[in-house]
Amino acid sequence: MIRNDALDRLPVRHAVPELLTALEERGTAVLYAPPGTGKTTLVPLALAGLIGDGPERRVLVAEPRRMAVRAAARRMAWLLGEEVGGAVGFSVRGERRAGPATRVEVVTTGVLLQRLQRDPELAGVDVVLLDECHERHLDADTAMAFLVDVRATLRPELKLIAASATSDAEAWARLLTVLDGGGPAPVVWAEGEVHGYAVHYAAPPAGIRPAHGTWVDPALLRHVAATVRLAMERHEGDVLCFLPGTGEIARTAGLLAGLDAEVLQLHGRAPAAVQDAVLRGSGPEGRRRVVLSTSVAESSLTVPGVRIVVDAGLAREPRMDHARGLGSLATVPVSVAAATQRAGRSGREARGTVYRCWAEAEDGNRARFPSPEIRIADLADFALRAACWGDPTAAGLALLDAPPAGAMAAAGQVLAAVGAVDGDGRATDRGLRMSRLGLHPRLARALLDGAAEVGVRRAAEVVALLSEEPPREYGDDLAAVWREARRGGDGYAARWKAEARRLERSVASEAGLGAGGEAAKAVGGEDAVAGLVTALAFPERVARAREQGGYLMVSGTGAGLAEGSRLGAGGWLAVAVADRTARSATARVRLAAVVDEPIARRAAGHLLRAGEEVHWEDGDVVARSVERLGAVELTVRPLRDDADPVLVREALLDGLRREGTALLRWSRDAQELRARLAFLYRQRGEPWPDVSEEALLGRAGEWLEPELSRARRRADLGRIDAGEGLRRLLPWATGEAGRLDELAPERIEVPSGSRIRVEYGGERPVLAVKLQEMFGLAETPRVAGVPVLVHLLSPAGRPAAVTSDLASFWREGYRAVRAELRGRYPRHPWPEDPSTAEPTRYTSARLRRER
Repeated sequence: MIRNDALDRLPVRHAVPELLTALEERGTAVLYAPPGTGKTTLVPLALAGLIGDGPERRVLVAEPRRMAVRAAARRMAWLLGEEVGGAVGFSVRGERRAGPATRVEVVTTGVLLQRLQRDPELAGVDVVLLDECHERHLDADTAMAFLVDVRATLRPELKLIAASATSDAEAWARLLTVLDGGGPAPVVWAEGEVHGYAVHYAAPPAGIRPAHGTWVDPALLRHVAATVRLAMERHEGDVLCFLPGTGEIARTAGLLAGLDAEVLQLHGRAPAAVQDAVLRGSGPEGRRRVVLSTSVAESSLTVPGVRIVVDAGLAREPRMDHARGLGSLATVPVSVAAATQRAGRSGREARGTVYRCWAEAEDGNRARFPSPEIRIADLADFALRAACWGDPTAAGLALLDAPPAGAMAAAGQVLAAVGAVDGDGRATDRGLRMSRLGLHPRLARALLDGAAEVGVRRAAEVVALLSEEPPREYGDDLAAVWREARRGGDGYAARWKAEARRLERSVASEAGLGAGGEAAKAVGGEDAVAGLVTALAFPERVARAREQGGYLMVSGTGAGLAEGSRLGAGGWLAVAVADRTARSATARVRLAAVVDEPIARRAAGHLLRAGEEVHWEDGDVVARSVERLGAVELTVRPLRDDADPVLVREALLDGLRREGTALLRWSRDAQELRARLAFLYRQRGEPWPDVSEEALLGRAGEWLEPELSRARRRADLGRIDAGEGLRRLLPWATGEAGRLDELAPERIEVPSGSRIRVEYGGERPVLAVKLQEMFGLAETPRVAGVPVLVHLLSPAGRPAAVTSDLASFWREGYRAVRAELRGRYPRHPWPEDPSTAEPTRYTSARLRRER
């Protein structure tokens, strides 16, 4: 019996006629409906003709989470007065409750993608409603892109609805323009008849440290717990408290011990009994409830009895370190849209109250919407789906955000390594089989290849462990976790067993092996099996123990174990779960299995390399024959004089780039030649060479030959005459080289007849000469047209004066110098008029004798 009274209370009912008209006229629509309006439950029933007088249709409703799928199906069946599995059914991975009479089937977006790839036409389906589009999950974005393509090319009669609870509806409408070229899809706005809510900002005390990685300051959780207690004292009704993850939920539950209320922990891994208790409403004997929840309660779910929302202000987003192959979660401030969604849960049944555990001034710094997963997540699964769809680059898909090029390149490398795509990025037959397994490509590779090595059942069981991270209390040893899950009776163990059975059935047909069958080369014990399958899934995370402690992954990332870990005795590990915070140089191993070197070689064989490695290390050339698995050295043999000369030459050039030209032999003549050339380059430019350190290192392969190719080690560089090399850079081809001594002479002849060396090391050339040797010279000597800087020396060779204008010095400066020095050096000439005096290198007496 249809519960019309409940249906009549859903605000979205007023928008249904407009929505149905839009679908009839355009075939697509965007439905904007705030939380609590009934878009998830009433609209599909109307579309299917189960209520109202519309035609009978088969409707597929896609939800982002399994919990939402079950809840929506139960709610719709209740509204019809039926049990789930009749007119309303659902499908999630590993479980389906639907039959021939089912007209509305609720599925996860992952299940929808699997169906689209098996049957792109979605035979028998009339309408697809993609719910909660605003959350921007990657599966939902991908499913919409595929559906747009299907309607444009295969099934123009297929009707599509994008349903959103936030104000980004216009963006989805523009995306759907491609369907008929008639402008954006119509947007149907459903007004929410909510009761409203009052917002209070409960800023935490000073000194709270920002979250990083998955770490949240315990002081913030204490503040959140205190805010929950305060809210319960001041207001009536149940409390819905939003926290970023299961760890924070568990710790906050501990802080609420002794509270006169039923405390429930709601998250994606919560047991079905807990989920049912949350959605059922009021606690035993009317006892108040506190529901501690992750973002799963932001949308899709209605939690009865809630009048108070306490928001910790944090959310978890995926992050991917593509260079290291490490995925992780980051704790970030919740977006404005998500905070609004959370707040709205308080006003569903009566006027509510919201406590936000941050300062009101922080609102302006928050992102408007959550980050789309396509921008920040691992794209290997997306890339495989796109390749199987026939669009390896995803360039032709209707996506709100294009996938980042770097992330797609990294995903392509992963797919190529596991054999899922060919050299052009097109899906191989193996890739098509992998996509049908409903697993990440890494896990699909481990399942297919592992089944042939260890048998289908054991491979399926280990992959099931890898597909959902086990509870932390199970420990970090995957083989021990396997045994614990097998005998465990908790919710995780039940889910693991169901998933293992599903995978066993799936892979048996794909791999052509009997269920549970063992291959000829089967690995023996459970520890070895767990290690091999994990290594097949994550070959870049195979790690070897370091002498100095810790491990080095094949990817080049260092890793460490938690204190007291039972994995520490292993020389090799296959790491299943690890994360690395922005503040840490090494990864933290969360889950791993002990392996040996043969297993490491077998699993990561595509990363095995052998050859000569010649490089500059610790100030000299190091030449070795190395076999390595990625960054991990397996065997090393030193090479003497038989190393590849080309590699040696490159290593020497690298050494020069690192340590500079000081490695060469610089005689005084070579240094002076470099200074002369530097002066000419400053004054004349080309064709005179730039002999700065940067320029010489950049052309080292030119001016150091042939000596460089004959060198084998650092000492050989020290024997190379840098001056000889510099002369090779002179402009011989233009003939200018012959003018070197004319333009920048090594020595200048002064009036006394002496040939004095010119110093070119400063900004201007310097001529240091005894004052008496310059008598009679009125004009300052020039070099390349530049007056030299004359350092006039005393008879003892000490500086007496500096000038670049001799004529001026003789007139104005000489008298002071003469007065100061003539008494100190009486044996030398000190004429009244030096401009007309005879220059000399000698004393006055010797000058008279030579006359």
